[in-house]
Amino acid sequence: MNMRASVGASGTLPELSTADFEAIAKFALREFGLSLPSSKTQLVKSRLARRLRALKLPSFAAYRSLLEGPNGQAERNELLSSLTTNVTKFFREIHHFEDLVKDVMPQLVARACQGERIRIWSAGCSSGQEPYSIALTALKCHPQIATKNFKILATDIDPSIISKAREATYQNAEIASVDPKFFRMSDIIRPVQEKEGCFTVSKDVRGLVTFGVLNLIEDLPFNGSFNVIFCRNVAIYFDRETQQNLWSRFSSLLPPGGKLFIGHSERIVRADQPKLEPCGVTVYKKL
Repeated sequence: MNMRASVGASGTLPELSTADFEAIAKFALREFGLSLPSSKTQLVKSRLARRLRALKLPSFAAYRSLLEGPNGQAERNELLSSLTTNVTKFFREIHHFEDLVKDVMPQLVARACQGERIRIWSAGCSSGQEPYSIALTALKCHPQIATKNFKILATDIDPSIISKAREATYQNAEIASVDPKFFRMSDIIRPVQEKEGCFTVSKDVRGLVTFGVLNLIEDLPFNGSFNVIFCRNVAIYFDRETQQNLWSRFSSLLPPGGKLFIGHSERIVRADQPKLEPCGVTVYKKL
């Protein structure tokens, strides 16, 4: 059978066999750290069905062969995008940014003004709204913060989503509901002439953020520490062992007093990570 023969005339897709599901789940765990229990079989089938249609593949076995073959890298990125959800928005989980404004950023800005190196990491940054929100918060606290040794690193495993983040172009509706106390509209909105109804963030905001592609389950290429780490709604895709390894890595990268912000459905068990103390709603401080 031709590996790229189209799906039957009826438009029906082949069943996702237990063997195919287990192989795909094993591949996703090995490559990306994604945990896919058997309860997600139908979700995997429905999401990957789009890829079979797009690639005109006759079976999930053929899809597995493509993934694991020498020309499978591009499709591996598509697999990741299909199995994860890049849901984000400006100032999402607003209580985190209220904590940033009240308890974190003033101290960091003061230390930066004294010549200290300040670094913030947005891990799993998706299409950029999170790190740009952090940058806006920093600029609100100190409009000349870009002249200091103050930088925000933003990473994601998906190269295509990082490209969107660098482009920094969003629908006007994405900013409409944000509380104006966090920024002046003139500080962020730059209409995009060739895209009606869209805006881009200002040069000052973009200048504080450096984007990169990074897989959190691989060795982390950092020499220095981070004063603050945001990693929200990423660990939910990992099994417990991978989560614990991730929390330990973050803890090792935070100095005493450094803060870790995680997603609303994520928790860190103190007994497992004794150096990370809860200090707010899904906020942890390094002891």
